[in-house]
Amino acid sequence: MQKTFPAEFESAVGARAATRRSVRGSGYGTNTAKWSVELDNGRRVFVKHALDELATKWLRDEAKIYEAVRAPFLPAFVVFHDADDTFLVIEDLSDAYWPPPWIDDQITVAMATLAEVHATGPPAGLRELEDLRFWLNGWIAVAEDPAPFLSAGLCTPEWLREALPSLSRASQECELGGDALVHLDFRSDNACFRGDRMSIVDWNLAAVGNPLIDAVACAPSLRLEDGPEPWELVPDTGGLSSLVAGFFAARAGLPPPATAPTVREFQRAQLEVALPWAARELGLDPPKRLSG
Repeated sequence: MQKTFPAEFESAVGARAATRRSVRGSGYGTNTAKWSVELDNGRRVFVKHALDELATKWLRDEAKIYEAVRAPFLPAFVVFHDADDTFLVIEDLSDAYWPPPWIDDQITVAMATLAEVHATGPPAGLRELEDLRFWLNGWIAVAEDPAPFLSAGLCTPEWLREALPSLSRASQECELGGDALVHLDFRSDNACFRGDRMSIVDWNLAAVGNPLIDAVACAPSLRLEDGPEPWELVPDTGGLSSLVAGFFAARAGLPPPATAPTVREFQRAQLEVALPWAARELGLDPPKRLSG
């Protein structure tokens, strides 16, 4: 789909776009066009424009955070427009530092910033994390059809047969309830730094629940970026490591969606970290990889 610039932008923002350039995303998200725009008043803003129905829904979900929450970890909110065009306009962060690599104590700052997120009152009407358990718990799909997961080559069928009951039980019983605002999609392409302050973007999956989920969910990607071992970051996940591993397990072996051609490769890489972590926490044998 052609990545057109929203026709209603200038009327929504109340300023003229002096210059604009298309911005490429990470390739892991929905079908949106992204623009860095310099306004005629000198301000630079970032525009995320939904190009299909799913992207429109996710942009509406994300806008709930920007419209209701004011916090240092959020870029400044400009406007959300939801008419013929659906687009979100926020502060442009292109001049910030986007890891990796994570330098100095930035991972420590990231964890402290997540604690700030969790201490922030969530907007009314935000989804409950518990309501997402079925979507997150990929071991259900793996049990129904293990072939896509096994095609990733990260364990043998025999290992999966022995480990699946424990992984499934932990994913079903882990605590998701709570009253904290959680991001649920925190990783390096959604975080940037200006000095010692971190800003977090892409809030379409935000929910209310157990704050531990954010650190557990981001630990595999941090490890891939030369961060700590996941069990060093979160010594006891209470079964959430199994849930996160299952999320990747159900998706890593599937064909990539047209709007995110590299997402399966990234999910498989995270699964390589998350699966042994979950096994370690449950006292299972390490996954036995398929030979050859």
